[in-house]
Amino acid sequence: MTNLDSAFASLADPTRRAIISRLCEGPKSVSELSDPFDIALPSLLKHVRVLEESGLISSVKVGRIRTCKVETHALQATKAWLQQHITTWEERLDRMEAHIETMKRET
Repeated sequence: MTNLDSAFASLADPTRRAIISRLCEGPKSVSELSDPFDIALPSLLKHVRVLEESGLISSVKVGRIRTCKVETHALQATKAWLQQHITTWEERLDRMEAHIETMKRET
């Protein structure tokens, strides 16, 4: 699986998207991340592991505290891919709109 594939696969889960959203505010410990979720810590750690494996986040463990942070380069890659496709569709829709306007004027 490519990095982009694993990033999108990771982001398919709403809990993982929420984790990413929280980490966009700044680094957080796993216990801080777990606060708003109604899931056991081992389940949250599985989500963290998936996000780490996809390259979207990284974590460091100091003593008993694991702190996670967003890896912005991975998010930028997903954004670039999405933006490329958004731009293509916007251009197509603009051409279609222009064509429709031309057809209206011709009738």
